[in-house]
Amino acid sequence: MLVLSRKIDEEIIIGDGISIMVVDIRGDKVRLGINAPRDVTVHRKEVYEAIQREGTNVEATSTAGGGTRIEFDVPRHTSSSEDEAAGAANSLESQIRNEGT
Repeated sequence: MLVLSRKIDEEIIIGDGISIMVVDIRGDKVRLGINAPRDVTVHRKEVYEAIQREGTNVEATSTAGGGTRIEFDVPRHTSSSEDEAAGAANSLESQIRNEGT
């Protein structure tokens, strides 16, 4: 594993099309801005794992105003693991909306 140190507004470049910028640091949380091609999916690990477990489809698209629109296709079953997947997806949607404001 490569470990790098970055300060606010500094970036890491991955390949030719992905950049990760440290946007903010608040206590023990680091906010990252990620630029990637549209064909590259980006998820927090817990959301990715929930998607893999449950087959949940999550689609993010850029909007004309520069924001991001998130669409979730969450199964309607009521098992606790599916509830966790829906909660993770809703949490991601809330986080992205809050970062845009």
